Amino acid sequence: MFTYIVINKPYEVLTQFTDENGRATLKDFVPVPHIYPVGRLDYDSEGLVLLTDDKALQHRLSDPKFKIEKTYWVQVENIPDENALLQLRKGIFLKNVKTAPAKATLLQPAPTVWERSKPIRFRQNIPTSWLQISLTQGMNRQVRKMTAAVGFPTLRLIRVSIGTFQIGKLAPGEWRHLTPEEVKTLKRGSR
Repeated sequence: MFTYIVINKPYEVLTQFTDENGRATLKDFVPVPHIYPVGRLDYDSEGLVLLTDDKALQHRLSDPKFKIEKTYWVQVENIPDENALLQLRKGIFLKNVKTAPAKATLLQPAPTVWERSKPIRFRQNIPTSWLQISLTQGMNRQVRKMTAAVGFPTLRLIRVSIGTFQIGKLAPGEWRHLTPEEVKTLKRGSR
């Protein structure tokens, strides 16, 4: 019998269970042995992380060849225009590699999200806005690099879904076991 857990990974927590430098890890929140994160979420990013010991499902959800969509709410500096959104939708060249096209929309109104442990930097004369970006690719820090490439640096990044599975109402650091129905849905969506 496999274990399936979802956690809302807080800001400045590593998506792993050990760290030689003493930083916070998933082990500080989830006291369940022998489970591993599905994919990764950067130290300075927040949101949905699935944990399991089901290696086959972990592979299908993590490997870009299966094209499982991951959706992020991204707070950026300033307000992107339609041209910037179009560039994200077509794909961006990052160090001579073109990203796969993303789904990118401006979120208006801004989503209601939890307070972060360290607030983002605010500049009095520069507004911020929120985007929803969905990708099937998983390059290192891809969303941050893409928004910076079109002139709108990421200030805050929250993963809200993997495939059809959404974070729901979990607060940062909260976790729970998936229901049998959620596991079935997750497995169906990863085929």
